Amino acid sequence: MRFPLPPTGPHPTVGKSEAHLTPEEDPWAGGFPELRPRQSGWNRWGRHVVLFALTAISVCLAGAQRSGDVGEGLKLTVALISILLSHEMGHYLACRYYRVDATLPFFIPGLWLPLGGLLGWVALPFVGTFGAVIRIRSPIPNRKALFDIGIAGPLAGFVVCLPVLVLGVLEARWIPPPNGGEGTEYLGFGAPLLFQWIVDLLQGPSPEGMTLAIGSLGLAAWFGLLVTALNMMPVGQLDGGHVTYALVRGRAALISRLGIVACLALLYFHPSWLLWSLLLLLLGRRPHPPTLNDHAPLGWVRVAVGILGFLVFAVSFTPSPFLFTWRSLFGE
Repeated sequence: MRFPLPPTGPHPTVGKSEAHLTPEEDPWAGGFPELRPRQSGWNRWGRHVVLFALTAISVCLAGAQRSGDVGEGLKLTVALISILLSHEMGHYLACRYYRVDATLPFFIPGLWLPLGGLLGWVALPFVGTFGAVIRIRSPIPNRKALFDIGIAGPLAGFVVCLPVLVLGVLEARWIPPPNGGEGTEYLGFGAPLLFQWIVDLLQGPSPEGMTLAIGSLGLAAWFGLLVTALNMMPVGQLDGGHVTYALVRGRAALISRLGIVACLALLYFHPSWLLWSLLLLLLGRRPHPPTLNDHAPLGWVRVAVGILGFLVFAVSFTPSPFLFTWRSLFGE
């Protein structure tokens, strides 16, 4: 979710609280102005519907390919799309509340490559989607709006992810490691803290020499937690970057640079961070754009919610999403 840069030059709201702004001083008080001619139905909702359908088909095929069962593919589709949709609609509805001009969610279907598997093709990523985004097309009026828009997506997605996680852990089964290998954590996936806690609560300790085979719901929850954690990283114009700027405006740039350094450090040990490191380098190059009124106070309630948001990040994050290393890729 990237924001446009605000107009250049001094803004008349600097140094004033929102309660003392006149309509002449705050051009966003009555909602965002008409920025462009009225769009066609295709631009307003048609392309979003098409991308949503393509993404649902891609996820269903990826789930069916992984399990060999179309029913499991449909289960993965419903669970994963629900998590992603709730995340993006959290942003969208917050934008509507503050009358900030934003598009409907753009769902991004996976890239299918001719590498074998179902019909000779394999999905990249393996769940069949790169996620979803919305585009914000007007400046953000103040730090309160920036905070609420930034935090609404991860919290909404996390809330929907929780019941999917519980159901996914309940349907998971302990099995011997495939091909006679050593036990691997959840069949090759690194588990975040919350996933581990729910497994310990509902499945008990891991039997010796066994690994947990997760089904479609467990996979959807795992990917949903991964998306939540990645978006809540306090870098650039990620959701966590918006929240960080709203909370500690002057230190946001330093925190963003430290986040990029941390991601590069993870990349040294785990090649699964390669693509995300490149994205963070692109997203974190420029400082976060200011809002139209950066002096509006947040209040202690939003500070508490911000702390909660970063706790969600902590329990959703795993330093090794996929259990392979540079050594395993290129040999000893």
